[in-house]
Amino acid sequence: MSTFSALATIVAAANECATQRLIRFLAKDGKTYYGDAILPSGIVDISKATQARVIKGDIFGKHDITDQVADVRLLLAPLAREDVKTVRCLGLNYEQHAKESRMPLPKYPVLFYKPVTALGGPSDGIPVAAPAQEVEGLDYECELVAIIGKEARDVPESEALSHVLGYAVGNDVSHREWQLKRGGGQWALGKGFDGWAPFGPGIVSSRLIKDPQSLKISTKLNGKTVQDSSTRDMIFGIAATISFLSRGTTLLPGDIIFTGTPQGVGSGRSPPLWLKDGDIIEVKLEKIGSCTNKVEYTAKKPRL
Repeated sequence: MSTFSALATIVAAANECATQRLIRFLAKDGKTYYGDAILPSGIVDISKATQARVIKGDIFGKHDITDQVADVRLLLAPLAREDVKTVRCLGLNYEQHAKESRMPLPKYPVLFYKPVTALGGPSDGIPVAAPAQEVEGLDYECELVAIIGKEARDVPESEALSHVLGYAVGNDVSHREWQLKRGGGQWALGKGFDGWAPFGPGIVSSRLIKDPQSLKISTKLNGKTVQDSSTRDMIFGIAATISFLSRGTTLLPGDIIFTGTPQGVGSGRSPPLWLKDGDIIEVKLEKIGSCTNKVEYTAKKPRL
């Protein structure tokens, strides 16, 4: 066998053994694992996973997909909090959404951050704390979420996708009053409450999704479709976004990037369509699956 053939065989074997659909889950044995989801033939929605091959080691480095198969009791946020570095988000990154917001198309990506505590799992409740209950304005935003798997700095657009571990779907839950009026000119306060960035149901490898700009993306509110679009409508695609964000700034494995929402948000409607206590929100992304979360108002503390 030639050297080239031997190398090709090694690469093919490595790709075959690499994680395809990364999940983090509570197993029926009571333990929490990282795993490679096992899906029935013809099924691509990770939320349907009932079993996974347990992963041992560093998910961003050396790890093994073991022969141990565990039964899934509950899918958790795909990354443990200690494995997340930052949560970056883009605003106004879909052309039609910018138009419904009556905003000019941005010349550069509009960046803001969410705290790590905003992250939630694919079936977690969306807690609405007392300050966000004071006035209407609670809104939904389905988004493609990119997870960085390899350190990136000053990366050209042509190489940007090679730094992506994979993709998930998320909901950039927002309160427009706190975002636009009470936030002092910054968006993060109205988007950064605890549990306001549920994502999942797993992370599909960038080897399986070669083109992240051709995916259907949608939201259902209490079973009714309210957002229905394609990632093709992005103003700044995933490669362009990663390249831009890496200029003079190092992106680290475990960095999460929410990449903006399409048209159809509640604030863009007349009259506005605000979320209420008990509402069920399902965000869905083609080739990945869906997250379904319930809006849950937390009890207000009595004033003594």
